[in-house]
Amino acid sequence: MTEDRGTSPSFLTSHHVPVVILGLDPRIYSGECECINGGTDVSDIFTWQLGGLPTLAALAFGYLLGSIPFGLILTRMAGLGDVRQIGSGNIGATNVLRTGNKKLAAATLLLDALKGTAAAAIASRWGLDAGIAAGLAAFLGHLFPVWLGFKGGKGVATYVGVLLGLVPVMVAVFAVVWIGLAYLTRYSSLSALVATAVSPVVLWFTENEKVALLFAILTVITWWKHRANIGRLLGGTESRIGSKG
Repeated sequence: MTEDRGTSPSFLTSHHVPVVILGLDPRIYSGECECINGGTDVSDIFTWQLGGLPTLAALAFGYLLGSIPFGLILTRMAGLGDVRQIGSGNIGATNVLRTGNKKLAAATLLLDALKGTAAAAIASRWGLDAGIAAGLAAFLGHLFPVWLGFKGGKGVATYVGVLLGLVPVMVAVFAVVWIGLAYLTRYSSLSALVATAVSPVVLWFTENEKVALLFAILTVITWWKHRANIGRLLGGTESRIGSKG
């Protein structure tokens, strides 16, 4: 039996809230959406039908995981003081590396990624929409942790972690782009920026539209957080991989 869109039953309309920034609607994945010429109805991509309590739970869970400042915790446990007092003042792996402890920096990178993976993958057990909400919240939690006055990292590791939790194969695409550009240019920041720009495009053309929209948002935020790096790249003053400057 088919339903006319204008007379959708109450269980579809009671919580049918348009959410432009996430573009979530489980009907796209349950086979109940209308399709035009065999494709997804674009209007459905920009709607989110997820109950209030599950949404809040996914967002809270993701944010709490994402806001764990592993860089700060690990450096303090190692007796290296407050990582925010050195270098860029960032809590991410790049700044942890400035302590001279490569193993600690690697551990920070891994944990910052895995918290995004855990948030997205665990929440996805209750549906893709929940996974997307938790992944977004984990990313924002890393960038704006309430425990540190909303001053966190730049998000690349957590970006990759969320990608791993939602579309694992895309991590290989990200890695190929990053490694290739890093090899050619020796700029870590440029490699990350291009890889984050490529990811939502590939996701869109591989019919992962909802996830593509999420990563388009994360990419814009990532570029904004790297605006100082972009300025240095344009000015030719950005540090290259392996440089001592």
